Amino acid sequence: MILPVIVLCLVFLLTITRQIGSIRLDLWQIMGLGALAVLLTGQISVSEAISSINMDVMLFLFGVFAIGQALEASGYLSLVSYNFFKGAKNMDAIILFVLFGMGFASAFLMNDTLAIIGTPVVLLLARQHQINPKMLLLALAFAVTTGSVTSPIGNPQNLLIALNGSIEDPFVAFARYLLLPTILNLTAAYIVLKFFFREHFSTTVLNHSQPHICDDKLARLSRLSLILLIFLVCLKILIQLLAISFDFRLTYIALIAAIPVLVLNSRRYELVKGMDWHTLLFFASMFILMESVWDSGFFQGFLTDTKQSIISIPMVLIVSVVLSQFISNVPLVALYLPILSHASVDAGGLLALAAGSTIAGNLSVLGAASNVIIIHNAEKKGNVTLTFIEFFKIGVPLTIIQTGIYWLFLSF
Repeated sequence: MILPVIVLCLVFLLTITRQIGSIRLDLWQIMGLGALAVLLTGQISVSEAISSINMDVMLFLFGVFAIGQALEASGYLSLVSYNFFKGAKNMDAIILFVLFGMGFASAFLMNDTLAIIGTPVVLLLARQHQINPKMLLLALAFAVTTGSVTSPIGNPQNLLIALNGSIEDPFVAFARYLLLPTILNLTAAYIVLKFFFREHFSTTVLNHSQPHICDDKLARLSRLSLILLIFLVCLKILIQLLAISFDFRLTYIALIAAIPVLVLNSRRYELVKGMDWHTLLFFASMFILMESVWDSGFFQGFLTDTKQSIISIPMVLIVSVVLSQFISNVPLVALYLPILSHASVDAGGLLALAAGSTIAGNLSVLGAASNVIIIHNAEKKGNVTLTFIEFFKIGVPLTIIQTGIYWLFLSF
């Protein structure tokens, strides 16, 4: 039963090295090898593997990938980017615009959505202004992870806590407890990035050139899809605020919003072909491997044996950050939430679980799905990547700082 955990550790090692001999591996290939290993060794059956793949997540990503591909292919995304960033006249402003703009947008459009849409935006900025693309990719990753903390629909684990954690008025509670520390943590991300990339910050005035739409019809359809996406997200927020009993899933939002670019678009086959299928394969493989690890009972045993010492806010934050690296944040929350609920932990403890399991994504590449999306997109569209070590050496100090800030605010 320990074999899946060993496979998971090997996946981590391969993620760090990205190499087997002279063969260079992509992240989706590494995770695919992990899923194949547990299948071939009988740690999970084929039927269990198929049922472990979360189709809600897969269809949500498919819908948003389609919208993102259409926005980029039409040139409309470049125009939106120009209108947003044209007020940023120096490097400091660019980083702050990415952190706070993408960060707070992710709180309502979900962090994975902003990872998909934001990656080509920051790559375009890097090309236009000769900015180190790795710095902008890290800024985007930290922004969508940190910003999504403030809302119950910012990421899947927050939604799980909001729906099952007995928190009254989730939107109000998340904002009350987490908005101010998140603003401080986005500022901390700016300071950390400026420290590590200080030689790339200059006082040179940046001149933004207005792009041109390359496909007017697709741009109109892309804009319609984007408007639909925002409208439907607002509708979901309203449904939750009014406590209406209606299962309006994020999957439905993404697929409905994608209808204009997938159904009304004559370039639909070209669009679908150009989507990031490798990221979808990564997620399917991850679900299979994580289900196998979950079935081993290894991490459940750890939490159950130590449950008396892991219900305080500092321990909730630390355990969430660390274990999310190994079993992903959503399974971690699914495991941890009943323990906290049975211990009658108050809203502060539950929101510590939301904060810790989310900012776990700032620690390492595998800490958040949005990181994987950003790196896959960057490798595909910009021929640039972030290695595990490059991410980790900046993510560790940032995560320590952010954990401390959330602890201070949630404890006092």
